[in-house]
Amino acid sequence: MSEPLNHITVLLNEAVDSLVHDPDGVYVDCTFGRGGHSQLILDRLSEKGRLIAIDKDPEAIAYAHQRFGDELRFEIEHGSFAQLDEFIAKRELQGKVAGVLMDLGVSSPQLDDPSRGFSFQSDGPLDMRMDTTRGPSAAEWVNSAAESEIADVLFKYGEERFGRRMAAAIVREREEQPIETTARLASIVAAANPKWEKGKNPATRAFQGIRIHINRELADVEAVLDQTLEVLAVGGRMAVISFHSLEDRIVKRFIRTHVKGDEHLPPGIPVTQDMLRIRLKAVSKAIKAGGDELKHNPRARSAVMRVAEKLK
Repeated sequence: MSEPLNHITVLLNEAVDSLVHDPDGVYVDCTFGRGGHSQLILDRLSEKGRLIAIDKDPEAIAYAHQRFGDELRFEIEHGSFAQLDEFIAKRELQGKVAGVLMDLGVSSPQLDDPSRGFSFQSDGPLDMRMDTTRGPSAAEWVNSAAESEIADVLFKYGEERFGRRMAAAIVREREEQPIETTARLASIVAAANPKWEKGKNPATRAFQGIRIHINRELADVEAVLDQTLEVLAVGGRMAVISFHSLEDRIVKRFIRTHVKGDEHLPPGIPVTQDMLRIRLKAVSKAIKAGGDELKHNPRARSAVMRVAEKLK
């Protein structure tokens, strides 16, 4: 299994520069993908350093064993990063991790492989699961979910204003024949979209919404952020790369909450810094890909990275 030629790691140097501050430390790459960030993290670590990687995708796990099988400082877990505390607890490393990295969203190998069903650019089975070993596929869901549930998912996760029209079309069409391919789903939702946006496929938002729902992407992000605070050592850092506003909003809100601390103390009493229980400090403003990276990797245009450091 070779690394796909079109896989370019987003914000590679920026992420690792922000994350790795102790070459002897323990780090976690919550989204291994094809190991771009993991490789550079390992390059920055000493012989005492250690990297734990996580990925849902069985193909990513297989690639990790191939690429880093002889690397004694490296381990990988097959599962969701929402299991971060579980993976850290079994190694007795709670409160001892120097850095946690998350590169959210779908990787290029997943997007570019028609058999995975993430993209409408090429026809393929309607799967969309990051972990193909468990859970319902997108096809199983769109062919069984209630019309109201489909509409809610398209609106909430796809930010699709025509979600109700699309949900009605999906239910109507599945009664004629099950929806089993990306091309058929794309044609159904495109036909139900009365106002196509210039430069954007009319199925884009619907596919995003279904993918996020199938993989519990936003719920997993919310879960892992809380866990990250507990697994990090004081002075440890978290770096999160988001690719759409829904993810970034969650990350931004989480960091801001813990930078400001407790804003609900009783009125009329003197407040000290300790009483505010401030747990994070923002390391930088939001970081985006530069011009050189965008020339080589247009997918980086929507990437936003936020970095914070644990104070207590």
